[in-house]
Amino acid sequence: MTEQRHTDAGPGSTAVIRAWDELVATARRTVADGLVVGTSGNVSVRVAGTVLVTPSGVPYDELTPADVLGVGLDGARLFGTLTPTSELPMHLAIYRATDARAVVHTHAVHATAVSTLVPELPAVHYMTAALGGTVRVAPYALYGTDELAENMLHALRDRNACLLQNHGTVVHGDTLAQAFERTAQLEWMCRLWLTATSVPGHTPHILSAAQVRETGEKLKGYGQRS
Repeated sequence: MTEQRHTDAGPGSTAVIRAWDELVATARRTVADGLVVGTSGNVSVRVAGTVLVTPSGVPYDELTPADVLGVGLDGARLFGTLTPTSELPMHLAIYRATDARAVVHTHAVHATAVSTLVPELPAVHYMTAALGGTVRVAPYALYGTDELAENMLHALRDRNACLLQNHGTVVHGDTLAQAFERTAQLEWMCRLWLTATSVPGHTPHILSAAQVRETGEKLKGYGQRS
């Protein structure tokens, strides 16, 4: 039996078991909600110093608890036998550079379309504030490369979401639920912008930076209080 590297979040720990179950459920939801076709996206979640990540080329509905896959922040395998997603460099770059606990990457159709048209998604809706501001487009680079990861980090500066040119979306959050919700919100805003710009003879009204900041302040008090 191959000796496994020490980790404070082993494959049998309650935290890892729960996180893997949630990761698989989130990955399946990206397909069910039309954000991913087949195995084209990937999802990860950080548990202490371990990053759980979807494997490469495996349909999400086939994943089981026995397929749990964990790597360190350096990319070294900690446990699991499947090959990690080819986009692992992007996920690890985010965890090393931010306080993110979860990352969702998709090839959502409207967001990908926008990534081919503009350098950033204009503030067409006030929920732009929930993503940290106007969503930038990272310049194209071959998938799975350090170059793509670097381009992505520049686009994510002071943001929690970005578009990858001719590729898709990358969104991070404090939880998988938050990362998924932000991904869905980004896809909806891209669809909204494409719809608005398709009306002949009209130009969509774009919110100012001040208006986006105002919304950001108000969103801090949004939701229920315990």
